[in-house]
Amino acid sequence: MKSLFETAGLQEVVDRLNRITPESPRQWGTMSVDQMLAHCNSAMDMASGIIQPKRVFIGRIIGPLFRANYSNEKPFGQSSPTSNELKVESARDFHREKEQLRVKIIQFAAAGEAGVTKHPHPFFGPLSPHEWGIGMYKHLDHHFRQFGA
Repeated sequence: MKSLFETAGLQEVVDRLNRITPESPRQWGTMSVDQMLAHCNSAMDMASGIIQPKRVFIGRIIGPLFRANYSNEKPFGQSSPTSNELKVESARDFHREKEQLRVKIIQFAAAGEAGVTKHPHPFFGPLSPHEWGIGMYKHLDHHFRQFGA
């Protein structure tokens, strides 16, 4: 599976981000393209340990059963749940969010596995740095597909 810690995965994600525009059409979901970028920024902050969302109750119960889905070969589905702390409901500055995301992706990759949070994922629980690298690739892939990139 591709990972943000591998050159090919990183380059693909950055190239796809570069193709997203304010006019990129939403394929599913309710977020606008600027909200999606802000959400992805929050997710990168979570993976880097900048923010530490609380574990959700249901995740404590069933998260470990689904943990393999975070880093397996299967893309995230269109109805994947989102932690309340990572939801974005207000309009954002598209260009600012896009540039911040580009920088955060590159910084995350450059820090490598040593730069990954030790805090558990809000749903899946404790993850290895290897799982975070794959999972964050899959998360970005999911949202970039949401907007046709």
